[in-house]
Amino acid sequence: MEDGDGFLFKFKGYYFYRKGIDIDFIENLDNFEIREDDVFIITYPKSGTVWLQQLLSLIYFEEHRRGTGKLQTVDQVPFFEYNFRQLDFGKRPSPRLFSTHLPYNLVPSGLKNKKGKIIYIYRNPKDVLCSYFHFGTNVILQVTSTFERFMEQFLEGRVIGSLWFDHIKGWYEHKSLFNIQFMMYEEINKDLRGSVLKICKFLGKELSEENIDAVMTKATFENMKYDPLANYDDIIKTAYGKNVKGHFLRKGTIGDWKNHMTVEQNERFDKIFQREMKDFPLKFIWDVNED
Repeated sequence: MEDGDGFLFKFKGYYFYRKGIDIDFIENLDNFEIREDDVFIITYPKSGTVWLQQLLSLIYFEEHRRGTGKLQTVDQVPFFEYNFRQLDFGKRPSPRLFSTHLPYNLVPSGLKNKKGKIIYIYRNPKDVLCSYFHFGTNVILQVTSTFERFMEQFLEGRVIGSLWFDHIKGWYEHKSLFNIQFMMYEEINKDLRGSVLKICKFLGKELSEENIDAVMTKATFENMKYDPLANYDDIIKTAYGKNVKGHFLRKGTIGDWKNHMTVEQNERFDKIFQREMKDFPLKFIWDVNED
């Protein structure tokens, strides 16, 4: 193990958020016992994690759909490696739902035997970069540099989650080891109903039209942003302090990178993307008007 830039913690080549981890748990990730009906949301940071936590909570828990439940989504679908609620995962009833940013090589070995199910959400990396910059600046209060400098850190992989290119390629290239469904953030944004049905089919969950409608209503970005059970507002004040200016959920749009990146930055990013992602089969949507 080695120390990264103050708030980073590097383990087996991957950067964790130092304040949020239990080192003993991280060292023993491979031995975590996976159950057949475990479900993992896997994302690179700022790629729709909270949205999927909300969707899974709504799909699995009737009280969440009806608005009668009191548990926040982070308690229904806790972060795996950042267990800041100090939950005993072994005592959680099945099916257990988790969210994680882990790369393919650090997840428990049980998942590699196609035990459990994984939903991998990916988002166009320009919007990931811009969302990450705002999050680092206004929420975790760790980014004090310019957007230009943060872009360099992002492209070097010197951020929580390490290098975006490695994360998505690692998971895709090793998909045969896992029971995994890839979904695009922009696809969920453009076709929420179709995405909910796709997720339900993969998970083997059958919901009535009434329940699908309830999921749809509560899972819109605007409704979620103002839902105290889903928006993380009280959690970030507890975790990051009272000086937090921003929110976990900011815009949730497609193409916001156009409001941040200069022509030169965009050209540099495109050149690196084309080099790193040559022949990569998954498609990306860069603008809200793209099909």
